[in-house]
This record gives sequence, C-alpha cells and structure tokens, in this order.
Amino acid sequence: MAITAIPAHAETPRDTLVMAFTIDDIISLDPAEMFEFTALEYAGNTYDRLIGYDPEDVSKIFGVAAESWTISDDGKTFTFKMRPGVTFASGNPMTAEDAAFSLQRAVILDKSPAFILTQFGFTAGNVKDKVKATDDMTLVIETDQAYAPTFVLYCLTAGVSSIVDKALVMEHAQGDDLGNEWLKSNYAGVGPFKLRQWKANESLTLDRNDDYWGGAPAMKRVIIRHIVEPATQQLLLEKGDIDIARNLGPDQLETLRNNPDTYIQDGVKGAVYYLGLNQKNEALSKPQVRQALKYLVDYKGMEATVVKDLMKVHQAFLPKGFLGALESTPFTLDVAKAKELLAAAGYPDGFKVTMDTRSTSPIMEMAQAIQATFAQAGVELEIIPGDGSQTLTKYRARNHDIYIGRWGPDYQDPHTNADTFARNPDNADDAKSKPLAWRNAWDIPEMTTMADAAVLERDPAKRAELYLEIQKIHQATSPFVIMFQQTEVAGIRAGTKGFVIGPSFDDNHYKGVTKQ
Repeated sequence: MAITAIPAHAETPRDTLVMAFTIDDIISLDPAEMFEFTALEYAGNTYDRLIGYDPEDVSKIFGVAAESWTISDDGKTFTFKMRPGVTFASGNPMTAEDAAFSLQRAVILDKSPAFILTQFGFTAGNVKDKVKATDDMTLVIETDQAYAPTFVLYCLTAGVSSIVDKALVMEHAQGDDLGNEWLKSNYAGVGPFKLRQWKANESLTLDRNDDYWGGAPAMKRVIIRHIVEPATQQLLLEKGDIDIARNLGPDQLETLRNNPDTYIQDGVKGAVYYLGLNQKNEALSKPQVRQALKYLVDYKGMEATVVKDLMKVHQAFLPKGFLGALESTPFTLDVAKAKELLAAAGYPDGFKVTMDTRSTSPIMEMAQAIQATFAQAGVELEIIPGDGSQTLTKYRARNHDIYIGRWGPDYQDPHTNADTFARNPDNADDAKSKPLAWRNAWDIPEMTTMADAAVLERDPAKRAELYLEIQKIHQATSPFVIMFQQTEVAGIRAGTKGFVIGPSFDDNHYKGVTKQ
C-alpha cells in the first residue's frame, strides 16, 4: 500500500492575503462610531473619503470621492465636486447626497469620533444647513470660523468622514438610529475591498471589490486572523500559513531577519505610547507625583529591550514629523529624584495604584517593566489585564487609576493631538466632549484656550511656535507620561509584495499587495 506524505504546511492561496494581527479592539464597524486602531485600518481599505493624501508625503492632498474642491475667500466655505461614475458595492450610485448624509449622520449620532467634525461648529440642529448637497455632484461645507485650510481638509481624510451608502443604510435603520445598529457589523461603502465577515476576537475577512473605480486589487480576499502570541505569529509565518505577521516582538524579528523566506518591513507611525494618570485618584492628582512617575520609567532600557525595533523614545504629544513637534526628551529613569518628589507630595513610602493593561505584546511587557521601576520608589503597581475593548471601555468611562495606551492621530494636522491631550472644554462627568484630558479628569481652561488659538492661526510658522509652547507646558505639568513613538514592523513572506505601512493607523493598505 502506497503512503502519501502529508506536507507540514500548505502555502496560502495565490489570490488570498492572510495576516496575523491582534484585532480584539474592534467594537464597531460603523464609520460614524469606530474609533479603534484595527477598525479604522479596516475602514481605510473599505471606505472612500472625499479626499486623501500620499502616505509618503502627507502634504500632497488629492481627491478621492471628490474630484476637486474650492475654498471661498473668507476661508469658511468648501465646495467639492464629486467624482462621476462611482458606485457603491451595493450597485447604488455615489452622489453628493451620500457624502452629505455621511457627515450629517456622524454629527447627529454623536459617537466617539464625532468631535472631529463638530469642532467646526456643526451640531445636530444645524448640520443639515451647514453640510449639504446643492446638486447630485456638488457638496458644500460651511465652517463656523476661518480655520487653517489644511486643518479642515485633513479632518475630511479621517475615518469618521468615510462615505456610506445612504439608501442602503436607511433601509436598515431602526427608529432614529440612522442604521447604526446594523452598520456595527455590516458594510455600506465603496473601496478596494468590502466586508465579507467579522467574527469578534477571531477573524476579519474582506472580499475584493471588482468594480472599484480606482481599479480592482490583485488579492481576491484578505483574511485577518486574531493571533495574540508573537511567537505563534512567527511560527505561522515561517510555515507559510500566513503571509504577514503584524505583532512580532524583538526576539521574533531578530530570528526572521536571518530567514531567507521572510523579510522585515517597517514604517514610522504617528502613534505615541503613554500612561494616563486619572486625576480623580488623590495621589495621582498631586503635581509632584505626576512628575515623580515620569522619572520612574526606564525609557532607554525599554527601547533597547522589550520595544526594540518597535518604538523610539518620544516625550511630547505631537509625534515627530508633525508641524510644531517638540523633540526634547527631558525625562530619564531617576529613582532618587522620584523619591524626593514623592516625599514632597506626602508619599515618602510610596503608594498603591492599579494600571489597566491590554493583554497583548508588547503592552504587557512594557507594563511589567514599568511595574518594576515604579517599585524602586515604593510605588506598588497592580496590573489589571484585559482585552482591547474591555480596557478601552473602562478608560473611556474614566474608571481607571492608570491606563497604558497608544494614541494615533486621527488626521495629519497638529490639532488632532492638541485637541485630545491638551484640551478639555468641560471636565464634568457628563461632558459632551471627552478627549484624553477629560478621560484623565484634567481640568485645563488656560491650555484649552491656547489650543483653540493655535488652530485658528493660518500662518504655518506661527502655528508651529504656538504648538511648541503648549507642548513645553504640557510636558512639564500634565498627567500624561508620554514615552515612545511607534515604529510599525511587519514580518512578511518573501513572495508577498506591496503592503503599505503608512504614517497613520488607517494608512496601512492592502490594495497593492501581490504574491509570487
């Protein structure tokens, strides 16, 4: 009897891209609601926006769903001409009414990302007058003030500005939810890919849009598998069971560099890693304690070990590469200085505190390293692990002590991070606007005024100076321990080419991927 050997593995199909990626942060697939890294990467590959930019040079802005635009002399009215002949995946034609509805819908629903649009004076009551289609191919947007023009345009590249199919969405509306419940797990857009299936904490599958106006991708399907362990991702990549591994650590990267069947691709991201210190906690609310904790992080030590190749030390809220970014790094591990500050705050023997931590690599390794250095000054840090959605939900309700997180810019303008790290117009528990400063209960009326002034400055050089000033004050006083800027790294099979790692979390693109 002949026995046929069973191969140890089978290569992935030639027309299918398979990735290993931690996707436990997905809460919703509705562009008006999604505000998590993975969901927005999904949107960046499945939904068109009015305009886009070149990931290699973000100053190059171009039309996507809109073919062209003009700005009025007073700087307050933006008129967009839609691209003709575009159809949604449903087959419905895309018109200016769909674009107007999408922006109006995001404002009216008022979910987490709505502030990106409401900062231009839009409200549920006025948005239909301020954002409207004047004919099938013309969209007019009127802002309340004359902002820096690029600020407005960059906001229209954000995920919340994704254009949805009005007819399809409203077919599934329940009451006044504008289709939100249905769109949480369904699709109503136009893009290179379309949703096939999402299984929470398991997989996300996309199908090629053969009729995409910009040309159909080479890959017929994209399968993203939720694989938490970096070592497992490495093994699957080496066996050929996946084409791209997205969450590798320093040890795995070192091994793969020496494997002729794989290569490493990286790209500098705008994301920063930080600790958020809740000011509702009595100890953390003391300025000396906030400063002490900034001297109890071994930035350089982590950069050389647990986040090697993945992050670089960065200690200001604007990432390197943004207009006005502050690049000074004044904090180092200094236990003696931290002890002095803690004693001055009334905690000579330290104190106990908890930290909500996503149970993924390298976040957990970072948390453990911070736990060890905090202990050197008597600060007993209890790590509370959870998946991405659990920790985010708790953080957004400001029910944490310390949160270790990653923040990526929503658009390529400095206001995106100033608006969340250095602006808190209402610190009440029921505030309408809930930026990171609010999540950490940091009441900052003077800094909020400074941020409001910076976004109205139309001279780029003057704007840069304003943001530098805000960051210097923020760096010295804030309840944010900003530690690193991300370098995103992927391990890729040798025959897989064309994966794009862009500067923002929704700039990672699959459209150009080919496989040999």
